[in-house]
Amino acid sequence: MERAELKALLAEVQEGTVSIDDATARIGEAPLVDLGYAVPDLSRGIRQGAAEVIYGAGKTAPQIAGIADALMDAGEKRILITRLDEDKAEAAKKLLHDSSAFRYEPTPRLGIIGNPPAPDGQGTVLVLAAGTSDLYCAEEAAVTAEMLGSEVRRVYDVGVAGIHRLLAHTDDIQHAAAIICVAGMEGALASVVGGLAACPVIAVPTSVGYGASFGGVAALLSMLNSCASGVSVVNIDNGFGAGYQANLINHVGK
Repeated sequence: MERAELKALLAEVQEGTVSIDDATARIGEAPLVDLGYAVPDLSRGIRQGAAEVIYGAGKTAPQIAGIADALMDAGEKRILITRLDEDKAEAAKKLLHDSSAFRYEPTPRLGIIGNPPAPDGQGTVLVLAAGTSDLYCAEEAAVTAEMLGSEVRRVYDVGVAGIHRLLAHTDDIQHAAAIICVAGMEGALASVVGGLAACPVIAVPTSVGYGASFGGVAALLSMLNSCASGVSVVNIDNGFGAGYQANLINHVGK
């Protein structure tokens, strides 16, 4: 049961069209189910507004399908499966009870069940990517925010090596509700954007770069040491975390 469904159920109780006993039975359905290899959290959508997300790396296709089926059986309409390679996605899809709503996005390596809701946030989440090589992470962030109910604007290949490309989008930066800034190499893009934006900037270091980038550590340290106010940082390549956080910011007070 999602939060909107819970509110609708409580409204029916208030109107007298659903009895207290019936509502209690529906709300009291097991919040957890033990599959042996996993214990899906069936009530996370009520508590947090978003269903449990399945981390695909390290799980087998049958395990992924089993968790997804448990969530769908509990009424979840939208499910994200992160860090999912194409072969595993195809295998998991064949095992789902209902595979018709499943699709695979290869760039962010996301398995998606269901369609994004109509955007209902305060404004727009702006996703900036320094280079084309960062798109795997930027798209993970963008699709995550969209699936959670945010309107997303993408602006890609605007790294500091050609800063005029970024400055052409100053209006987008200044009117966003939240900004996700994805960059590898030295990670300087986050500080530049932070100096232009009036909203929170979520910096995402990527593992893109030559040897001394140390798999994204150089960008991570640069972003953590940003002199720009309002810049926060998630872990290396954590586009999902950035998209989730930006959506929360975009829905404050909703």
